[in-house]
Amino acid sequence: MKRIMRMAVLAAACSAPVLAFANGNPQTRAAMTSAGCFGCHAVNHKVVGPAYSWIAYVFAHKPGAEVKLAHKIISGGTGRWNPWTGGIPMIPHPQLSLAQAEQMAAWVLAQHPVAPPKP
Repeated sequence: MKRIMRMAVLAAACSAPVLAFANGNPQTRAAMTSAGCFGCHAVNHKVVGPAYSWIAYVFAHKPGAEVKLAHKIISGGTGRWNPWTGGIPMIPHPQLSLAQAEQMAAWVLAQHPVAPPKP
């Protein structure tokens, strides 16, 4: 019985990042994939850019966060995340409409917020 419980806990822990990704809107995920978002970002860890869970933490409960993040997605740039990225800029995505970027921002902000590690 204990072995089964441990296996269930391990399975749940290992599937958490997958579930976070799977629970999003499929159209938004497809748009994010085609825009290359997952080439630089992951849900729970730094790739080139910060983890989506870190972004959700930084923007948690800030008024207008979705719109601010949408504009950042479209315009790209550097700034807040330089200590983690070494100044590598986020590329702009001018091909996205504001509505598309807002959907992507909403998906990012819906992730479980986790404080970024110390740089």
